[in-house]
Amino acid sequence: MKPNAIKISKIVADTCSGLDKTNYVVCWIKDEVLQLEIDRVIYKNVSNSIFFLNPIHEWEILKKGNTFSSGYILYLSHEVLDSPVLSHLHINKVRLFSSDDIPLFKLSPGIEKRTQAILEMIDELLGSHLNHKDEAILSLLNTFFVYCDGQCNIKSVVSKNNAKSHIVYRFKKLVDSHVCDYHEVSEYANMLNITSKYLNECVKEVLYVGAKNIIIEQLLMRSRHALKFSNKTIKEISFELGFSSPDYFSYFFKTHTEMSPSTLRKS
Repeated sequence: MKPNAIKISKIVADTCSGLDKTNYVVCWIKDEVLQLEIDRVIYKNVSNSIFFLNPIHEWEILKKGNTFSSGYILYLSHEVLDSPVLSHLHINKVRLFSSDDIPLFKLSPGIEKRTQAILEMIDELLGSHLNHKDEAILSLLNTFFVYCDGQCNIKSVVSKNNAKSHIVYRFKKLVDSHVCDYHEVSEYANMLNITSKYLNECVKEVLYVGAKNIIIEQLLMRSRHALKFSNKTIKEISFELGFSSPDYFSYFFKTHTEMSPSTLRKS
């Protein structure tokens, strides 16, 4: 990568503003921020959120007067976004860095911690002289974008706070809380007192994927984490995630990842 193709800085100053008309910007706002202003429109209650800003937008973050970091600002060039490592993702410049609507991702607590860890590692690598650091940074960006691809997070558009976005927000919270007990769209639709068809319509309009995809991705995320970072048996994991049998869990996992649970555990 060219020098400065990727830049990152902590949100520490009382005011951070963007006048760079060449790079795309990712603002991860953790807390202690009073407001975010984009093109002279003020947005409040933006803690625990990620914003994706096209170079055409002018923006300013106003934080509370303290020395603590309130998140990160990540600057990405065209070169980085066009990298083959990122090109296969469902996410892309058109969807993320729209010149019209501004995508906003409200993060659940578990995802927020993972997001912070990824950005901290990118920050550390950018300041290092390690061999192959460019490949490592692109790999971390790939992981970051996967988390932000509307599968594990709650996406809306900051310019629209409509009823469908609210339904999707509630649906995502229910999936986060009950995915180990309920795997069917109809079960969540019942909890929301709407039809499965309407729930699916809302999710597709807001997240560009079907409601079932949200459930599947949440199950896959939890499956991968348990397989890689716990000593539980595959049988124990399958029952904890609400599958009727280890065989069905293995079938589900292999169908969506093209590898068996045991293969992932050994990798």
